[in-house]
Amino acid sequence: MFYYVLKYVLLGPLLRLLFRPRIQGLDNIPADGAAIVAGNHLSFSDHFLMPAIIRRRITFLAKAEYFTGPGVKGRLTATFFRSAGQIPVDRSGKEAGQAAIREGLGVLGKGELLGIYPEGTRSHDGRLYKGKVGVAVMAIKAQVPVVPCAMVGTFEIQPPGQKIPNIKQVTIRFGEPLDFSRYAGLENEKAAVRAVTDEIMYAILGLSGQEYVDRYAAEVKAEEAERAPAKKFPRLRR
Repeated sequence: MFYYVLKYVLLGPLLRLLFRPRIQGLDNIPADGAAIVAGNHLSFSDHFLMPAIIRRRITFLAKAEYFTGPGVKGRLTATFFRSAGQIPVDRSGKEAGQAAIREGLGVLGKGELLGIYPEGTRSHDGRLYKGKVGVAVMAIKAQVPVVPCAMVGTFEIQPPGQKIPNIKQVTIRFGEPLDFSRYAGLENEKAAVRAVTDEIMYAILGLSGQEYVDRYAAEVKAEEAERAPAKKFPRLRR
């Protein structure tokens, strides 16, 4: 119930008023039945803007940190995400990927929409990064279509680290559903899941127009974080 109150009474109308989203290809979302909506991830605002304009309810796999934050703010954030029907996923450890897949397949098994960001984390520089194969495993195993989605302009309204978003118009594009039935039974084959993931990311790229980086975003972030202290405190020459 809280999900629909947010969508139609509280948050949805406010987001439409402030950001005036241009929506393209909304009819590509199936009217019923299970499907995956796979999108790029540029901003914290993505969590709210996409669900606000999709007619059906959509459940996202959200990082567990949103549910375990300290203090009053952490409890409020956790309550919000739980009330909106979002599922916490622990992204650490060897079993993290399998846990996310199990949760996602549970949503799809109910005939619902599952939202996922194949990059696994927000882009820190506005570029599109290599997708993780979990989305492919779920699409093949559940035999459901994947609808590519591109958020355009959300990086500019709320880049990483900015708490209050800028008020600017954004565009949300949905591509034609991708059918991977030809890969049935190959969800454990590395070459197959990599090919499906790359096809999904290519479709997102075509919708978003971003620069593509054939590396995982988390790896690039970690490398840049390691270099940051060296830039801030350069070694003195003797």
